[in-house]
Amino acid sequence: MDGVVAYVDRVGIAVAWGKSDLVLPSLWQGIAGPGADWAVRDESGNATAFTPEFRQLWRWKDELPERRLACAGRHFNAAALLIAPRLLADAYALTGRAGAAEDFRDDPELEALEREVAEAVLENGPLIAPELRRLLGTSDRKAVERAIKRLQRRFVLTNAGAVEQSQGWSAISQDLFVRRWKRYLRRRPEEDKARQALVLAVLDGTDEVSAADVAGALGWQRKQAEGVLAELVEQENAAEREEAGVHLWQPKAAPDQRGRG
Repeated sequence: MDGVVAYVDRVGIAVAWGKSDLVLPSLWQGIAGPGADWAVRDESGNATAFTPEFRQLWRWKDELPERRLACAGRHFNAAALLIAPRLLADAYALTGRAGAAEDFRDDPELEALEREVAEAVLENGPLIAPELRRLLGTSDRKAVERAIKRLQRRFVLTNAGAVEQSQGWSAISQDLFVRRWKRYLRRRPEEDKARQALVLAVLDGTDEVSAADVAGALGWQRKQAEGVLAELVEQENAAEREEAGVHLWQPKAAPDQRGRG
């Protein structure tokens, strides 16, 4: 587990396993190596089971947030990501909220069901989706799941580990982001510095990226990503080149050798 925690801390933001439309590094490839197969296969090449290594990864992706070793959830885009604790203050700074467990109450963009879900978790502690539906008196599975995803995107909820169920797969428990990670949120940077730190994390985890790559990884507009990349070039924390009309960026300094400008 120590090696897994160190890997997430080094790359900053990662997917648990590869996702073709994201440039982010994969924890699976980081621990198993490029091209490693996740499946045990029969003579025809059909998957018959997870490999022991992939089963271990499946446990780790839930154990990391449960033990507060890495943040997990759909916080930047539709993909479930792992985020190193050192970046959580930067990520949360973009919300503009106060950093209190109940500060979601000040978010004017939350819908009624989203507020009810957040209030239920605030009052009762970490909950899985079936418990939320029971507390809210609804059988609308899709609506509750949609509310959870949106609350994760707004850094209101976050994964808190897996809970075994009597039937089927285990369920992911949801906790308030601030309550779970408060110790890392006491000192939050200004928004421009926070955005730069997040883009640097994407750069450090890849060889070279376009503005569209950064936007996809962080759930931003491309123009916004371009602006932050330009700031990093000006600070000499990134280098830019052009190839076939496409602008590409790469980190210019090692993470421990750069300043924030």
